[in-house]
Amino acid sequence: MGLLKEFKEFAVKGNVVDLAVAVIIGGAFGKIVSSFVSDVVMPPIGMLLGGMEFTDLAIVLKESSVGPAGEELGPVLLTYGAFIQNVVDFIIIAFVIFIAVKAINSMKKKEEAAPAPPAAPPKSEVLLEEIRDLLKKGQ
Repeated sequence: MGLLKEFKEFAVKGNVVDLAVAVIIGGAFGKIVSSFVSDVVMPPIGMLLGGMEFTDLAIVLKESSVGPAGEELGPVLLTYGAFIQNVVDFIIIAFVIFIAVKAINSMKKKEEAAPAPPAAPPKSEVLLEEIRDLLKKGQ
């Protein structure tokens, strides 16, 4: 039962919930970046390079053939164009994450730079100071 209790404590911590939210938002962000790259960035680059479509770039390793049962087998392709597009996706996502982490770190530095107010002295020390001051007045 100790393991189950530990797991429950771990699962309800705020960090786990934050991580789950981050994964969901990250997945949605990944789709947005993929769409941005494939629909906005790559078409002009393809146009500049002579009207090529990056997703169509491939090396044919084996031509189409007919299988033993008479079904048509598609070609075996090395689709390096899709790989290039995924690399561009990754670079954009990595850059955005870098900027976000940099912003968070600069905010943390500002918080650390603010001096903490001095701690109040303990009650016993305050009482001793009052006694000292009273004794000074009596002399």
